[in-house]
Amino acid sequence: MRWRTGRRSDNVVDRRGQRPPRGRGVKLGGGVIIALVAAAFLGIDPTLVLSLFGGGGTGMSETRYDMPATLPPEQDEQAQFVSVVLADTEDTWGALFGDAGSRYQPPKLILFNDAVQSACGMAGAAVGPFYCPGDQQVYIDLGFFRELRSKYQAPGDFAQAYVLAHEVGHHVQNLTGIMGQVNRARGSVSEADANALSVLLELQADCYAGIWAHHAQRSRQILERGDIEEAMRAAAAVGDDTIQRRSTGHVVPDAFTHGSAEQRMGWFRRGLKSGNVGDCDTFQAASR
Repeated sequence: MRWRTGRRSDNVVDRRGQRPPRGRGVKLGGGVIIALVAAAFLGIDPTLVLSLFGGGGTGMSETRYDMPATLPPEQDEQAQFVSVVLADTEDTWGALFGDAGSRYQPPKLILFNDAVQSACGMAGAAVGPFYCPGDQQVYIDLGFFRELRSKYQAPGDFAQAYVLAHEVGHHVQNLTGIMGQVNRARGSVSEADANALSVLLELQADCYAGIWAHHAQRSRQILERGDIEEAMRAAAAVGDDTIQRRSTGHVVPDAFTHGSAEQRMGWFRRGLKSGNVGDCDTFQAASR
């Protein structure tokens, strides 16, 4: 991926090397921490787990960190990389929202090590990258990229860009009201139906990641040979069936919360090919 000359975002907040602040916010007990670790292992959105434990509250104050973190050069370069990718999503979605007569409000990207406090509660690095609708921020421990390479066998900078673009896709869903509608609907249906709604939400975020890649390539020629394959490997690696097969040896479709490897690759490819946000309506597609 061609990124080194790209614009850096002003919306990155570096909390690496800092302990999460005490005080206001949600304090999670051991049971919730165990649930979050299990969610990460099974590929479940941590915000869904937090909501079940009442961890989706608001009222947190923004905390600024002035101490620079001492970090290995690899992570400093990764911080530059995610800043460029975030900036590119800002340019893409800013233009798309503008074309629709609206104004895009970009999310903050919070970099952290080990654990972080968000409006969705306290979360450890084990939950992986996540989006919190309560504060409209994306959170990532950059150590996840090492796991993406080693544990998930999905190396490459565009695999990492896909992960970040997927989380930004959740922010777009939040801004457009889709996420709120789905979360409300999940509260009034069976567990299996709630899981199915979660899958549709996640697949749409995959499609939105493809939308970003389509327009970024069209406007700024970011793609290099092999980049799309990197994203596809990442999408397949975090498919529910892939994760379940790796962790338990068998697949339980009713327990899917993100979608199968085939579904995730398919919806990313659809957004990439089309570039049309309207083609990412996973909910209408499921009702046919």
